[in-house]
Amino acid sequence: MAPDPLPARHTNPRPRAHRHRLHPRHPVPGRRPQRAGLPPQLTGHPGHRSRGMTTAAITYPSTPPTQGAVSDEAHAFLRLLHQETGQPGFTRRWRNVRAEIGATGTWRHTSEELTFGARVAWRNSARCIGRLRWQSLHVRDRRNLTTPQAARAELTAHLRQATNGGRVRSVVTILAPVPPDGPPPIRIINPQLVRYAAWPNADDTVIGDPANRDLTQLALANGWPTPPTRGPHDILPWIVATDDNRLHALPVNQTAVLEIRIHHPHHAWIGDLGLRWPAVPVISHMLLSIGGVNYPAPFNGFFMASEIAARNLADNDRYGQLPAVVKGLHLDSDDRLRHDKALIVLQEAVLHSFETAGVTITDHHRESAHFARFVRREEAARRTVVGDWSWLNSYPMTPKDPSWQRYYSTATAWPGFRPYPDAAALAGEPGPTCPHATATAAAAAHQRAAPSTAAATCPHHT
Repeated sequence: MAPDPLPARHTNPRPRAHRHRLHPRHPVPGRRPQRAGLPPQLTGHPGHRSRGMTTAAITYPSTPPTQGAVSDEAHAFLRLLHQETGQPGFTRRWRNVRAEIGATGTWRHTSEELTFGARVAWRNSARCIGRLRWQSLHVRDRRNLTTPQAARAELTAHLRQATNGGRVRSVVTILAPVPPDGPPPIRIINPQLVRYAAWPNADDTVIGDPANRDLTQLALANGWPTPPTRGPHDILPWIVATDDNRLHALPVNQTAVLEIRIHHPHHAWIGDLGLRWPAVPVISHMLLSIGGVNYPAPFNGFFMASEIAARNLADNDRYGQLPAVVKGLHLDSDDRLRHDKALIVLQEAVLHSFETAGVTITDHHRESAHFARFVRREEAARRTVVGDWSWLNSYPMTPKDPSWQRYYSTATAWPGFRPYPDAAALAGEPGPTCPHATATAAAAAHQRAAPSTAAATCPHHT
């Protein structure tokens, strides 16, 4: 029997037939990210407040990208678009874009170019196993947003559209681009739109999600009021940076957040652990890079069960629930595979919970088969498939799965998603693993020279 629905902020939708859809999420990597502390220049100044928010000094790059680099990427992108779509007018469009770059240092995409670029960026995501439906990505053009209040409204709308009553849609919301000479009007610091706070105890244990210690402190330093009762699932506000070097803590409209209680069809005690997880993973601190122009662009797909079970709920540096599951299963401490067995049960619980709630989720075996179909389609179209094997075959993938059987090109492909390094540092996420990592974090974000494939795709989000 399914448990009672969650209170207030969102109830599970009524059960219905489950429909699988693919997603631009990235599977759990084989390595564990390390928490990064807040850089000293990003600690904020509690004495200076604006509408209850703390002003933080944010360092931005002083050297803009060269016009030549932007021009080269713009030319390559436009040629790709016209080749794949068969549209005429490449020469005329390129002439106009080249003149615009010469005058301003950047250029503005048409809506059609923006949509094509966002979808191809998903197609090029080397760490993503769910690329079969890249053409179905819903693109929301919100380049006109300039205020935190407008951003909050649009992020809320994104959550609602993506959740779609449980039948999760893949959505990207594209915000105003990073200009040649400074920060964008709006930039989101949170790695995901729905993250749970971390409340340290005196004994060094944590109530909530330990991955979000720094993000929680950043929220508190910028005006987020401490909840009256600190619990394991307190949703953090959205931390938005504006081009006046301020951080704003925007409360999340919790009626837009769907959460799923985790329970098991055969082990009722798992429901007593009080586990839950958001229905939709909206990655929010990445840059979408199209033709030399970088956009803050929150995007989502839907979860693969192993992301939630193996990473978020089981990892010792996250919710660390494997010992509780081992205990509940009465597994012998001498059983060297006890944690493997417990993890399978936890994964069963995640799949069952989402499916009985009528919320889209998938499993690694299904996604591996779908990825094989994606590869066949791409090769039939004479396109090179890029892929990071260690991400495509995260635990518990098996040698029976088709994605396990071969390797793929590790070349960098653009358009693509890249991390915004100083946003990652602010949120306590790992920094970019690319040749530019030794530069200042903000300057690295504006490098137009292609970074490594690892930097061009999503970091650790789940």
